Amino acid sequence: MRWAKYAHEGTVATGRVEGEAVVPTDAPSPLAAVLDGAADAGTPIALADVALMAPLDPIRNVLCVGWNYLPHFEEGAVVHGDRELPTRPNFFSKMTGSVIGPFDRIPSHQGVTEKLDWEVELGVVIGKQVVDLTPENALDAVAGYVVAQDISAREVQLKRGGQWFKGKSLDGTCPIGPWLVDAKAIDDPQDLDLSCSVNGAVKQSSNTRHMIFDIVELLVELSAGSTLYPGDLFLSGTPEGVGQSRTPPEFLQPGDVLESTVEGIGTIRNPVA
Repeated sequence: MRWAKYAHEGTVATGRVEGEAVVPTDAPSPLAAVLDGAADAGTPIALADVALMAPLDPIRNVLCVGWNYLPHFEEGAVVHGDRELPTRPNFFSKMTGSVIGPFDRIPSHQGVTEKLDWEVELGVVIGKQVVDLTPENALDAVAGYVVAQDISAREVQLKRGGQWFKGKSLDGTCPIGPWLVDAKAIDDPQDLDLSCSVNGAVKQSSNTRHMIFDIVELLVELSAGSTLYPGDLFLSGTPEGVGQSRTPPEFLQPGDVLESTVEGIGTIRNPVA
């Protein structure tokens, strides 16, 4: 089931997406609809007549993992040189102010960066307060999934002593959506195609089966001694095809349109301002 946060005629509401329409409900948020259920509260509205918003408003930093697809790790040698393949996940985070909606504009941040890069990812939304997850119960902690972009200011990211936080945290650099898909609707999160394109040209195309550490392994490692909370958003890594590793390098420019898709979830489309 797909749950959307949307604006319509001056009202913000949560609705259940059915085909090309959204059915208003009494749920206060898409996450609440997944966790607690929701009752219909109005007649269907055409999706074309609403403005979809970010389906989640994280209250803590967005949690992320780097270098989680082998080809992406290998293409990084162009920038980082030869490195040993990580034997444990490389976690980092993005500030909550980076989160925007599925069709919102991405600020180009001219004067701060000239190297704004794309990274399509499967976003995992936590639905329970958990710590020290095991392989047997890790997926029970997942409420649902979203399409996400970990847009990165590369020169900012790489000039902070190896700490990625600043370059990953510029405002408006984490579009998510287009809605929250209930985890029960995804049979296997490790077999989903994901891709992104810039102005219609495909830049990334892969499948979540190519992750180095799968969702279960990531959640077990992330929760070891560290409590996760309902509403936490975790980005599970990006495949090969990022701009900085291309020859010559490519970066987002004002006027570009970035489209990101994950199978079984949907597509987000963000113009660059």
